[in-house]
Amino acid sequence: MTRHALSVVVPQVLGRWRRQMGLEFSAASTICWLAFLAFVWCGANNLHMNDGVRTQDIIAGDVFFEILEPSALEYTYRLRPAKDFGGTFGITYKSPQGKLVPAVPADACSTKFENADDLVGNIALVERGHCSFLTKAINVEAIGGAAIIVTEYDTEIDDFDYYIEMVHDNTDRDTNIPAGFLHGKNGIIIRQTLKKMRLPYALVNIPVNLTFIQPHMINQPPWLPW
Repeated sequence: MTRHALSVVVPQVLGRWRRQMGLEFSAASTICWLAFLAFVWCGANNLHMNDGVRTQDIIAGDVFFEILEPSALEYTYRLRPAKDFGGTFGITYKSPQGKLVPAVPADACSTKFENADDLVGNIALVERGHCSFLTKAINVEAIGGAAIIVTEYDTEIDDFDYYIEMVHDNTDRDTNIPAGFLHGKNGIIIRQTLKKMRLPYALVNIPVNLTFIQPHMINQPPWLPW
């Protein structure tokens, strides 16, 4: 049923019910009922339920980036920045466009990358595990990488569906490049898609300013509701 149909039918139904029950409804009451139905109607079709939800509430302290190429991955993605180490996207790393390169080996636990040349000046996509987040960032920085994005790959792990807080490992080391954590499902699909298409990287824009974009207009990946 369309909203126009609702606006016609609901007053008729309320009027009939009022007469049967001997109740009186003011115009204001009818408007309130219509507003409630409009809210339910919107909520059923809108993931974010626009009413009362601001983009700033969704963004919080997170960083967003968009993949420009390949088109199969052309969505906006969310990152949880490292809590207490590394630089900042948009300050330490600032480029209109960059390359997101899956690191080989994927864990980035040593500086012996098979695709080191591709990582120089670019953003390394690495997998969580086997060493600290800080170690991964230091190794990427050591071979000339400009930033690092860490993602989960083990779908059986309890926190696969969460954004992990990446913290310092309490050593006397640090890194200057920014680091962020990407949801595991996004990371897996990005890696699999690039591998399937035999592409060494995805072209990205990072960070993306979403402050003045309505929540329902954010081009989120269809496989991962925020």
